[in-house]
Amino acid sequence: MRVIRACKEMGVSCVAVYSVADKEGLWVNLADEAICIGGAVAKDSYLNMDAVLSAALVTGAEAIHPGYGFLSENADFARKCTENKIVFIGPDPDVIAKMGDKNIARLTMAAAGVPVIPGCEVVKDVVSGIRQAKKIGFPLLIKARSGGGGKGIRLVENEEEFETAYRTAAAEAQSNFGDGGVYLEKFLTGVKHIEMQIIGDKFGNVVCMGERDCSMQRRNQKLIEEAPANIPATVRAAMIKVSVAAGKALKYVGAGTMEYLYEPKSQTFYFMEMNTRLQVEHPVTEFVTQRDLVKWQIRVAAGNKLGFTQTQIKPLGHAIECRINNEIAQGANKVTTLHIPNGPWVRFDSAIYGGYQIPPFYDSMIGKLIVWSTERDKAIRKMKAALCELIIDSAPHNADMQHDLLGTSEFEDTTYTTKFVEKWLEARGKPK
Repeated sequence: MRVIRACKEMGVSCVAVYSVADKEGLWVNLADEAICIGGAVAKDSYLNMDAVLSAALVTGAEAIHPGYGFLSENADFARKCTENKIVFIGPDPDVIAKMGDKNIARLTMAAAGVPVIPGCEVVKDVVSGIRQAKKIGFPLLIKARSGGGGKGIRLVENEEEFETAYRTAAAEAQSNFGDGGVYLEKFLTGVKHIEMQIIGDKFGNVVCMGERDCSMQRRNQKLIEEAPANIPATVRAAMIKVSVAAGKALKYVGAGTMEYLYEPKSQTFYFMEMNTRLQVEHPVTEFVTQRDLVKWQIRVAAGNKLGFTQTQIKPLGHAIECRINNEIAQGANKVTTLHIPNGPWVRFDSAIYGGYQIPPFYDSMIGKLIVWSTERDKAIRKMKAALCELIIDSAPHNADMQHDLLGTSEFEDTTYTTKFVEKWLEARGKPK
């Protein structure tokens, strides 16, 4: 829906692909053309490269926007697009492969002068893993080198926990990404998750469009994102500098996100990973910079130069996004009544509508509620009001929890860290 809206505003015709389960999807009707590419299970449709490419070829599409998930960070798919003379709206396949392997990404970033979290390269077995773990020190994280979304990650508090955690992390990574490779990383506590939005063109220009605080997380999944983050100006400047340098070193084309862990006490930050695609939370950056990231993705992919420089990026006001997630995987997920909040600077990105049956096969996120105001406290009040107004009847969702989180003193004074939500839920006797 987000990409189709941008295309329509640009006068670009678009083709939607959909699975059997998504035949009633709103985007299927909004696009100029729509092609069914397979069954409900993702591997039979949205992860089927040949099916997606066939839909592009049969309709004469010139480019493919890969969205947020599925094949968006798949280097093989990007290469197949090139081989079929279709523009992949994203970076070069080699860059995707390099950054998709989180172990190689760490080494690449370190070589580019970006501070990285202490850790080691991919470990081949339990014995070598324990040997490396002792060098790094506990607690530590076992992390999948491929994929994302919190899969293939295990926290290990001591040596006795290592073998079980190693095997489960590797098995989960193999199941989700087809790659069981894992590496080790020092576990940092009391940290914030700060990410920097970059975008580059084919002429070597790379601009950082500012940061987002994504520390409100549950089960390693982001819940609330805001821009800008409450970090010192010196830290922000340093993050921007290394993010642009990394982008230029990679000869990066398109939108990408540098993700960091930031220690407020020491005011130090470390590279965590890079997402070589558009982020779910990109709207908060769009609000504070007043620039449409999807349109610029399309423009640079078409060979245009960026229409702005680093000095022109001056964030204005404050934006907050709440991810509205479906809380049950199966059951009564039909949207019987839908009321979307309205008013100045309130935006709801979604594909649901009254009468829509939410399929149980894909991600739990069913919408993104985004607000902007001139100051952070006003943005918080605006978001609370918008959450109260949101009605998605008969589809249990997390808007009430989001409202409560916004009212905590930790969110109000920006002291919340990546583990805040888990501790907050535990204190209330609720499932983490």
